Amino acid sequence: MKKVGFVGAYDKIDMMLNVAKILTLCDKKILIVDSTINQKARYIVPTMKPEPYYITSFEDMDVAIGFKSFAQIQQYLNTQELPYDLILIDIDNPYNIDGFGLNETQANFFVTAFDPFSLKRGLQIISLIKNPIKMTKVLFSENMSKEENDYLNYLSLGYKVLWNEDRIYFPLENGDWSVIAENERTAKIKFKKLSQQYKEALLILTNEIDEEIGEANIRKTIKLIERGM
Repeated sequence: MKKVGFVGAYDKIDMMLNVAKILTLCDKKILIVDSTINQKARYIVPTMKPEPYYITSFEDMDVAIGFKSFAQIQQYLNTQELPYDLILIDIDNPYNIDGFGLNETQANFFVTAFDPFSLKRGLQIISLIKNPIKMTKVLFSENMSKEENDYLNYLSLGYKVLWNEDRIYFPLENGDWSVIAENERTAKIKFKKLSQQYKEALLILTNEIDEEIGEANIRKTIKLIERGM
């Protein structure tokens, strides 16, 4: 079982659902954990049992909402061995970092845009990390410039984060957000009208999470989702 952390104040859940959709079609059993303060997944992932914390199935993946640690999920499922190939954890609360053991995950991503709230709140979260942790930047940006990356490096000086050299850029295009909003309304995951740049970023991110699948297979899977399969 591989655990992957997504840290930051920026809205990450739609991106994570898109990545998880690719992974499920690559025969991976996926759990997404929404441990964020607002718990957006509670409102966009349909369920028949809206309890304080629960696990529900959606688009051939499982989504856990309201849990603050792996121990709680294990207790909920009454097992020590969680039955998943990959667990993707959405965190915007620094106090859940230890509960989900981000220092023991196979990969961690810091997700942010460059608006003041996303950037400053995201930096506040990682400033509270106590032990050194490696992270890859996932940056939502209009400019995708070296200056933005350098600015983030400057602001995070002295933190316990060890930045990976590679970074992943997602575009901030109105067309992409219209598709994402429609997916939320219809409770479906569709890629057909997403920009090519957004889909390329999904490919890179999915490949970072599980290189064994292979870039060619991920690209084929994205095309299948585009065709509605």
